[in-house]
Amino acid sequence: MRIAILIGALQKGGTERVAVNIIDHMLSRGHEIILVTQYKKENEYPLNKTAKRIISDITEAETTDSRIINFYRRFKKLRRIWQSEKPDLILSFIGKNNMMAVMTGRFLSIPVTVAVRGMPEAEYPSALEKYAAFFIYRFAEGILLQTEESRNFFPPHLRRKLSILRNPISSRFFRERYEGERDKTIVAVGRIDDNKNHRLLIQAFARLADKYPEYQVIIYGEGDLKETLKEEAALLKLSDRIHFPGNSDCIEEDIYRASIYVLCSDTEGSPNTLIEAMLLGLACIATDCPCGGPGDLIEHGENGFLTQVRSIEKMKENLQHLLENPHLINQIGVNAHKLKDIYDPQTIYESWEKYLTGFKK
Repeated sequence: MRIAILIGALQKGGTERVAVNIIDHMLSRGHEIILVTQYKKENEYPLNKTAKRIISDITEAETTDSRIINFYRRFKKLRRIWQSEKPDLILSFIGKNNMMAVMTGRFLSIPVTVAVRGMPEAEYPSALEKYAAFFIYRFAEGILLQTEESRNFFPPHLRRKLSILRNPISSRFFRERYEGERDKTIVAVGRIDDNKNHRLLIQAFARLADKYPEYQVIIYGEGDLKETLKEEAALLKLSDRIHFPGNSDCIEEDIYRASIYVLCSDTEGSPNTLIEAMLLGLACIATDCPCGGPGDLIEHGENGFLTQVRSIEKMKENLQHLLENPHLINQIGVNAHKLKDIYDPQTIYESWEKYLTGFKK
């Protein structure tokens, strides 16, 4: 098949990582891939060289002071890309991209399937966006979700189009669990913004830092709140114990020997970083956030711990429970590592390929 994938860019994030993994697999299976991104940004995931890439945004010379004219030009340019490339299928990721993909693909005899990656209410926050999506998605061939809870967002007339596929995870995270003495580190991975809410970990750790002076916190990632959180760590006199090393190209090595992994998000789909940490066999604590991704992965007290969204006290309690019981860190990690049986790469990639090739006419 000749498959077009539409996404904003390939900067480092969970959705972009899933897209790159799918591209690599589909190319390895002999399919053609045309990646269409609105932008090209710095620090992107590397793209397979055999994939064709097209930038869909209008140029500076084409941009006017009128939002309506700019929208019309973007619409026409994207539609011309579909007409020129003639894909067998368009797969789009996230929010407004999804609506644009469906609209620009109308009457071209090209099926369009859209992936809603996070909490649908967050992708379509206003009433206007919500009802626009409900109307436009009538013309999509399929709607991909990450969690069962997400189904509740959609009206009955769209539910026959809904499918759930697990995230494909890089083979780098499928390895034997580290069984030696673990580093005294508590790690988090993800974009440093309000939704990922790494401040929750900083505040919870601050309440325990004196009691566990040997432990460090390492928060991997970049984002607009990074400097703010560094300043907060300084005010708490924890600059020497809370670290922000930025993005990592080998995160599986960086966190492999860590004691605890923490996810603090306010909302998530099915969080890749949590899946990856569990696959490595780390003891994990995650907020039980909508739209249900962490709750789908973690059985509280068995293979991880769930905590209330934005509750510093509950996060502190869960951290303290693990730090006071080193044997529990090991047992929870052993149980988390069993997730590898559910996220078997071959099975998941086959399910994605079966889904995508099922639209070929």
